[in-house]
Amino acid sequence: MKRKNYNLMIGGAITLFFLAVALIGQFWTPYGTTTMDSMAVNLAPCAAHPLGTDNFGRDILSRVMAGSGSTFFVAVCTVLIGCVFGTIVGALTGYFGGFFDNLIMRFNDILLSFPSILLALIFISLTKPGSYNIILALGILFIPSFARIVRSEVIRCRELDFVKSARILGAGHIRIIFAHILPNAAVSLLTAAAIGFNNAVLAEASMSYLGLGIQPPEPSLGRMLYEAQSYLFNAPWYAIGPGVTIILIILGFSMVSEGLRSMQQ
Repeated sequence: MKRKNYNLMIGGAITLFFLAVALIGQFWTPYGTTTMDSMAVNLAPCAAHPLGTDNFGRDILSRVMAGSGSTFFVAVCTVLIGCVFGTIVGALTGYFGGFFDNLIMRFNDILLSFPSILLALIFISLTKPGSYNIILALGILFIPSFARIVRSEVIRCRELDFVKSARILGAGHIRIIFAHILPNAAVSLLTAAAIGFNNAVLAEASMSYLGLGIQPPEPSLGRMLYEAQSYLFNAPWYAIGPGVTIILIILGFSMVSEGLRSMQQ
């Protein structure tokens, strides 16, 4: 009997829960995310404000819901850019090989030798802080990792019998790559995407914490943590809401990636 993949089940449930929270937060929140109440400054969690309020009297639950949406938006767009362009580059270089393959892979090695968050910080500091610049910076920096994974899968499959049969039947190179080889790399790509989501969430939170990410008044989990650090003793709930949310989102993606990895074994 096949063992149940508990990592995938639990991680998927956590991820879907916060995805639902993020989606709901784009259309409805208990209070306005920028609505201030001078009579409810640093209010402890209660029935009216389940996660308490911040130093401006804003409802933390509402801001966490909206901030989760911003985080998911950045993560999804980042991974899409990295996955789409990385898949194209990795598939073509792995299938055709030669000088172009060596050149692209050496460039990939150079990019991968530097921490992506460091390069993203340099890019943002040279341009302008904001969600779209984060997406562009991280998306470009995620391309090499996806390209390497796809390339290895294409090299593994390009001389297998089903590929040779497709060539004999007259299938073109593009059809062989995208219709025959890449479907066999689906699990590897999904695993890489889950890890990419994880890294994108961490990167977005880190840059927003440093003031280089999503800018006020738009809610951001990382920015909320930065604002909460001055109130850790007076209002610890200010940091608990966004902090626990980030931890659980990362935990969910990590368990999903571990579950997908176990499927490959």
